[in-house]
Amino acid sequence: MLRIAVPNKGSLSAPAAAMLHEAGDRQRKESKELVMVDAANGVEFFYLRPRDIAIYVSSGRLDIGITGRDLLLDSGANAEEILQLGFARSTFRYAGRPGTATGVQDLAGRTVATSYEGVVEKHLADNGVDASVVHLDGAVETAIKLGVADAIADVVETGTSLRNAGLETFGEPIMESEAVVVRRTGADPEEPKVQQFLRRLQGVLVARRYVMMDYDIRVEQVERAVALTPGLESPTVSPLHHEGWVAVRAMVPTADAQRIMDELYDLGARAILTTGIHAARL
Repeated sequence: MLRIAVPNKGSLSAPAAAMLHEAGDRQRKESKELVMVDAANGVEFFYLRPRDIAIYVSSGRLDIGITGRDLLLDSGANAEEILQLGFARSTFRYAGRPGTATGVQDLAGRTVATSYEGVVEKHLADNGVDASVVHLDGAVETAIKLGVADAIADVVETGTSLRNAGLETFGEPIMESEAVVVRRTGADPEEPKVQQFLRRLQGVLVARRYVMMDYDIRVEQVERAVALTPGLESPTVSPLHHEGWVAVRAMVPTADAQRIMDELYDLGARAILTTGIHAARL
């Protein structure tokens, strides 16, 4: 069986479970379940702390896992990302009291508190900055107020927590993170079960980004209409019983669907419909 690590809690857990469900995999019904076998799909899921997943995968005991890019890099594990999943996006940044610094160079000789010391130490070293790094678990915003650090480095999603603590970000982002699929570095990239699993997830990503659009239009307007709905390779164009009209079907980006429908209507298209895509293989 393919052995897969899945986040057991936190911001990664629910979206990961939802994506796996959309990909056709069974998921646990109770949060207390630590292992679940999906015999029909030949998969065994292990529900682990997101921070530990890259380490388990790098050991070779598990084939692949879902975790955050920030957690993967911070772990220093012998693992690599092989697919971006598009959820749990966040930015990792430095922050401090207003006027503390304008960039990473201003941290020389100072102390930075973070829960991601691996990421921060590498970033400081890459920029030639000699600073002390203090590891703290959980919220690090209070580290400055309590005099533990001059600045912090943390995941920033909305920035609300920082503002409430009287802090502001400075300098360029340390990194951009999101949920990713990871595997052990050097593992066989063409392993059939892994490739099948990745195709299923890629199908979910496509299904989330696109809708299927159908419409009827007069033959003389087909080229202009097709320019708006080129599809992935080419749209399907079929003659209608009513002479001079054709039916067109194509995948279009969900984000552009309403605009495209308006423009098609202005071209004379009618019976314009969009339907969701539940699965895809490209």
